[in-house]
Amino acid sequence: MDKNDYIFGIRAVAEAIEAGKDIDRVYIKKDLQGELASELINLMNRHKIVYRRVPVERINKITRKNHQGVVAILSAVTYQSLDHLIPELYEAGVVPFLVLLDGVTDVRNFGAIARTCECGGVDAIVIPDHDSVSVTGDAIKTSAGALHHLPVCRVSSIPKCIRDLKASGYQVVAVTEKADINYTVADYTVPTAFVLGSEDSGISQEALRQCDTYVSIPMFGKIGSLNVSVAAAVAIYEVVRQRLESNMEII
Repeated sequence: MDKNDYIFGIRAVAEAIEAGKDIDRVYIKKDLQGELASELINLMNRHKIVYRRVPVERINKITRKNHQGVVAILSAVTYQSLDHLIPELYEAGVVPFLVLLDGVTDVRNFGAIARTCECGGVDAIVIPDHDSVSVTGDAIKTSAGALHHLPVCRVSSIPKCIRDLKASGYQVVAVTEKADINYTVADYTVPTAFVLGSEDSGISQEALRQCDTYVSIPMFGKIGSLNVSVAAAVAIYEVVRQRLESNMEII
């Protein structure tokens, strides 16, 4: 990790938060105690900064300098608010199209998905703030710069996000090999959000239960599933195909 990608030390991290720096997440040594540590945690809670308690070895992998048990990873972009984005898309007169990533952790997959989303007219990617990839410099490089142009929203819970989108008029579609419906059958000319799952376990059961429908991409080989970035590309361009055939504007 480049030294410009992180800040270390309790006071330095607190000052960065108060200065409005875009912080992806903060790692705090598991057993770190004391007044300054408590003040930092309260500050992060007020600013809704994601933080994790981790073994000191995790922090030492980032820097061996006098980190005092705290290191903040800077975000390469500014995350967007989904609560603000939903009405903005409707007000702009577009038929919204979002992609939700439920537990995707591989930065190369994330970058490839982002690149396809940007090329295919997706309005935003949504990721959870825990157990997920985030927008780092490596992710931007892998996306060929697409993440500089594509809004990324971070939410506390994908299942809750799905419920909120449904309440806002979206159909939420799980793209999963466990579905019986061919992905080309569903109608994507309405406000749509795809949900794609992690590389190893797919979409969580809690998120699946919230989805409106489930679609799959036909498989004819001996391997049971596609790489998540490939599955995303296939499904996204079915949306493009349907919307172009319906003479819908894709922006």
